[in-house]
Amino acid sequence: MTLPRRPAAIAALTVLALSSCGTGAPAGTEDVTLIIAANSISGGKNSESADWIKRWVIPEFERTHQNVKVLFQPSGVNDEQYKTKIALDLKSGTGADVIDLDGIWVGEFAQAGYVKPLTDVGGPTVDSWEGWSQIPQAVQGLGIFDGKKYGLPQGTDGRVLFYNKTLFAKAGLPEAWQPKNWEEIVAAGQKLKAAGVPAPIQINAGTAMGEATTMQGVLPLLAGAGSEIYTDGKWTGASQPLKDVLAFYQQLYSAGLSDPKLQQEAKGRDKSFAQFAAGKIGILAESDYFWRSVIEPKAGVAPMADRDTAVGYAKIPAKTPGGGIRGQDFVSMSGGAVRVLNPNSKNPKLAWDLLAFMHSAAAVKSQLAGQARISPRTDVNTEVLGADPMLEYVAEEVLPVTAYRPGLAVYPQVSVALQEATAAVVSGRGADEAATAYQSKLEGLVGGADHVTAG
Repeated sequence: MTLPRRPAAIAALTVLALSSCGTGAPAGTEDVTLIIAANSISGGKNSESADWIKRWVIPEFERTHQNVKVLFQPSGVNDEQYKTKIALDLKSGTGADVIDLDGIWVGEFAQAGYVKPLTDVGGPTVDSWEGWSQIPQAVQGLGIFDGKKYGLPQGTDGRVLFYNKTLFAKAGLPEAWQPKNWEEIVAAGQKLKAAGVPAPIQINAGTAMGEATTMQGVLPLLAGAGSEIYTDGKWTGASQPLKDVLAFYQQLYSAGLSDPKLQQEAKGRDKSFAQFAAGKIGILAESDYFWRSVIEPKAGVAPMADRDTAVGYAKIPAKTPGGGIRGQDFVSMSGGAVRVLNPNSKNPKLAWDLLAFMHSAAAVKSQLAGQARISPRTDVNTEVLGADPMLEYVAEEVLPVTAYRPGLAVYPQVSVALQEATAAVVSGRGADEAATAYQSKLEGLVGGADHVTAG
């Protein structure tokens, strides 16, 4: 990975890294120090996480490990600054023992040699950890790169189709709606249009929506067409699955089922939230964030007082049943953060003990602090999500079929190219033409046609 040229900052960070590296001898001989690093700080960024580490994780772990002292290395900077600092620490062979990373960085750090598979660092006990059986295989994918487990997922989310039950009733659609293929989504949109709904279907498109276009639109649809954006060392180019995705977008706009202006406005996503809450959008593809933070009745960005009765949710179907990735009928995309082990830790087995402890059922429940939020652990979700059927639905039905973005340095540029392809379709270009232009752009980003899978 190429780090920004900031000589003064890097020099300062090097001093910090050298002073913060975990030290000590093996447990049972003398005191050992372990360090946790995270981009969270009390009173600032991700304050709740920082407080949890200081007030619960450290005292509870030290209570059962009398030889061990655990320190917390907080940060409260933007994500890129934090990423640069951690990369510098790992590159120089220093840094904390347990480190928070955005899941989308895992592949990049693994390719650079900054992190290693958990078993390579923590030893064979990693594979026998009780938590693996509680984390769905698809959710484990957040910390997996090239088939190897590099990190433990901290939390995640899922993408679904939200729909307005009031508008559905007006259009003669069922209250309990679950499309089995893309054609049934379009058919519902046509009925909503006939019933006078201004924007029957909202699936993010274009560059103004940014990463929301890719995560809420292109990638779930691509998974439903049977492909992921990066597989077996190659990027998906103008393949048939990608053409199918762009053709689906084209169908929505050519039939007047989606609002093209909304995709081009600077705050189009926010406006789509407000329009859904106002009963002007029938179907909206979004993550569970939309439910718990946007239309939340009391404190939401676009609160809906009748959310619990007026809003339905359904899984995103494959293009055709069984046509999704892994032969699935339904698909999703997820994001989230992971924790990894520093391969340079002087006490790698103890570092694994700490990491595993931070992802135990007791620790995860403690971090939730009574809040209804999706955790990576099935046992915890079963216990804490009963009061919120939507989040329970995502945990039980959506996470087992989810997928993740590739954690590679070039991905953000590939994402923009995908957004541009959808923008071309929104503006009237054909799906094949947009796919061809994307293929050309992609080859320039990833090093040529040899790194791309095309049709």
